[in-house]
Amino acid sequence: MASTFLGIELGKRAISAHEQALNTTGHNLANLSTEGYSRQRVEITAFDPIYLPGLEREETPGQLGQGSTVARIERLRDQLLDQRIVAQASAEGYWGTRDPYVRMMEQIYLEPGDNSIRSKMDAFWDAWQELSVYPADPAPRNAVLERGKTLIDGIHDRYNSLKGLQDMAEEDIRLTVDRVNELSKQIAGLNGDIQRVKAQGDNPNDLMDRRDLLVDKLSSIIDVTVNNQDPDEFMVHTAGMVLVQGQIGRGFELQRNNDENEGYSQIIWKDIQGPIQFRSGSLAALVELRDKTIRSEIQSLDSMTLNFIDMVNEVHRKGYGLNGSTGQDFFTEHHFVTNVNGNYDRDGDGEYDSTYVFRITGGNTLESRAQLGLEGTLTLAGASENVEVPYYSTDTVGDVISRINNSGAEVTARLNQDGKLTLKGTVSDDAKHPDFVIRHIEDSGWFLTGYAGVLKAPGRDGAFDWSGPDAGEALRGNAGDFSTSPIAHPAGWIEVNPGLIKDPGSVASGYGENGRAAHPGNGEAALAIAALRNTQVMVGQLGTFDDYFADAVGRMGMLGEQSGRSLETQNLVMKQLKDMRQSVSGVNMDEELSNMIKYQHGYAAAARFVTTMNSMLDTLINRMGV
Repeated sequence: MASTFLGIELGKRAISAHEQALNTTGHNLANLSTEGYSRQRVEITAFDPIYLPGLEREETPGQLGQGSTVARIERLRDQLLDQRIVAQASAEGYWGTRDPYVRMMEQIYLEPGDNSIRSKMDAFWDAWQELSVYPADPAPRNAVLERGKTLIDGIHDRYNSLKGLQDMAEEDIRLTVDRVNELSKQIAGLNGDIQRVKAQGDNPNDLMDRRDLLVDKLSSIIDVTVNNQDPDEFMVHTAGMVLVQGQIGRGFELQRNNDENEGYSQIIWKDIQGPIQFRSGSLAALVELRDKTIRSEIQSLDSMTLNFIDMVNEVHRKGYGLNGSTGQDFFTEHHFVTNVNGNYDRDGDGEYDSTYVFRITGGNTLESRAQLGLEGTLTLAGASENVEVPYYSTDTVGDVISRINNSGAEVTARLNQDGKLTLKGTVSDDAKHPDFVIRHIEDSGWFLTGYAGVLKAPGRDGAFDWSGPDAGEALRGNAGDFSTSPIAHPAGWIEVNPGLIKDPGSVASGYGENGRAAHPGNGEAALAIAALRNTQVMVGQLGTFDDYFADAVGRMGMLGEQSGRSLETQNLVMKQLKDMRQSVSGVNMDEELSNMIKYQHGYAAAARFVTTMNSMLDTLINRMGV
């Protein structure tokens, strides 16, 4: 026979269950605006009946129920949708970080515009054109100097602005790495708390919400994947390795190497001291901006600047000023090594082990349209490995030069004003290699040897290679046939020759004849400098200075368009995914208020039932008997 007080116990359980449901509803409403919160639901089930199957029991007309109880309080989450959001967030973080930097780069260029470098260079060429018309007047010389200084100031401003962006990216990388380390520690700490709560048989819903929120934030910074198949060991992976494993949170640190990547830091694993590369996320965007995008823009500016001053100085040195002076550079040139042969101690052991050469000029005069009548293969230094450039007997000199410039080698070629073949080192794609250094030149035939007069002998034995001292001995002529490499980033240090500013009469305008100074009315040198505007000077892989500016405008436009559209696309994708998650996990006020009314009525009904049972027991106990 069932207990007399069964009804009281049954009603008490119902009151407790509905009270807990009401509290959960209140908890949901209280966290309506809490970031990362998932709504919770109370699962109310029937309490175990008095007699279970298989147990001895007395004869009754059926199982006697004992009311209701709370089986669990669970949070509403879609695990597949969460994984999709974590995978997609890194792409949004990548473009969200990259886009502002690209916008700032666009503001730096100001191309085209009245204050752009191109407009200042056009004014510089125009000044030389004016000097060629009036070579005997001092005013055009002063104009050349002033416009030269204005142009150099513009180049300096652009370099300093780009370098400032690169330094800004370096600082952002440092702060972002610290943020990743902090998030990994917090996730590992929450893993420990969650395991302890689960060990007691409870559902740590709020703790898991907080952990999922931290994972979401982490996934926008670096590309991560989550493995929660083992309930006792929640894991976060990145770059093919484990970042968080249960209560263990690994981290990164920054390592600087002043000999590589211009002293900027490299991200490495803190425990194994190994490098790491991220595929996407804001941290990957910052590293790519610093080491590729902005570095490439600085290299492009350096390449244009170095070729510009080299071309102007080449002509100006041959010209004569009003005072009869000659052999002066218009722009200052600072060489990286002081050794006349270009010898340099690259590994710092106190002995020369490399040769830093920027420009090599052949000893023979060539004609661009002349047919070679020779066959062979040129081997030139490339980005990752040497590049082979074949030439054939039917080729002209111009064909071979064009083939070199389009080969992808980090060497360019042109015929100088004297018709001699000039080879120049370009910027390097590999941060371990210095810019404007010719690393390897080799010819299996006779084009660079007997024909152009660059190398002494064909084949590997006669090749020029930078990985040793006195490599200039492989060249056909003497030390005057090559120029050593400049100090890094010429865009940041070039200036107009102070001697010319002090004495404008030294500005060359004409060519001499038979060792005699130019006639005051001779403007041939000034005209030759003005003609450089449209001359094939090979600024990296580009033919003319105008090509450089056109390429810069097109490149920045494409970068801006790409980043803007990609960011917009990723934002739309993430919005759709988050809206889907919000429909599953978000708190809906109308739904919660509806549940509140339902649980309120259930609570009132259970209380009324307890009151009724109490009245019955009062009758049974106090009103029966004598």
